[in-house]
Amino acid sequence: MSVAIYIDDPKYLNAGESCVVAEFADEIDRGANDAVMNLKKHLLNQKNIPIVECLPTYRSLAIYFDSTAVSAQEVIAEARSAPKAAGEEAGAHMSISIPVCYGGEYGPDIANVARHAGISEEEVIKRHSARTCHCYMIGFLPGFAYLGGMDETIATPRLANPRTVIKGGSVGIAGKQTGIYPIDSPGGWQLIGRTPLRLFTPEAARPTLIEAGYEVRFLPVTEEEYKKIAAETAVGGYEALITEAK
Repeated sequence: MSVAIYIDDPKYLNAGESCVVAEFADEIDRGANDAVMNLKKHLLNQKNIPIVECLPTYRSLAIYFDSTAVSAQEVIAEARSAPKAAGEEAGAHMSISIPVCYGGEYGPDIANVARHAGISEEEVIKRHSARTCHCYMIGFLPGFAYLGGMDETIATPRLANPRTVIKGGSVGIAGKQTGIYPIDSPGGWQLIGRTPLRLFTPEAARPTLIEAGYEVRFLPVTEEEYKKIAAETAVGGYEALITEAK
C-alpha cells in the first residue's frame, strides 16, 4: 500500500481544547517528517500567537497553545502561513556523533543480528556505523530517539522475550529502526552495543542529548576508549560531537 502524503496540504485535527494536530502522512515518510520539523520551527519562532509546545512524531505535529488567548482556527491559520521547505531546508539542523562499543557485554545480541543477516559481527558493526540516521521522534522514554535510515540489510525483529532491565546507553535494533536506551529500562530491541554518553540528563538546561530532527552517526570505539569517555562524561568533561548542519 502506498503512503498518502499531505506535505503541501496537511490535515488539521482538534485534540482537545488546547491542542491541534497537523498530519502530513498516514505512514512513516522522511519527507513528511521534514515537513513536521519545518512547521515546528516556524511555530516556535513566530510571534503572532502563543504556542506552549510542539511535539513531533514520525508524521505529525501536536501543537499545544494557550486556549484562553487564541482559538484553534487561529493556530491553524498561522500553521498554514508557514513557508514551505523541502529536503535539507526542512530537515535536520544539527548532527551528532555517538561513540559506541559494539558486541561483548555491551552488545549481547549482535550475534543474533549477524545470523539473521547472514554476515559476520564485524560486518554488522561496519554497516550499522556506515550510514547517518535520522531522528524522527523522541518517545517511549525521555530521550529515546527513534532513528531511521539504518542499513536495512541488518534489520532484525525484536526479541521474542523482552528483557526486564536494559542498561542505559544500550544501542539496539528493532526491525528497520535503530535506537538508544537513554536510561535503565525494560525493552525488547536487539542490543548490539552501548554508548558511554548520557542521553537524558534531567537537571540540564537541555535534558535530551538527541532531539527530533537530528542526524546521528555512530562511531565504533574500543572498550578502553569507551571507559575513558565514560569517566570523562561522569565529571562533565566530555563534549559530544554535535555540529550545526551546513
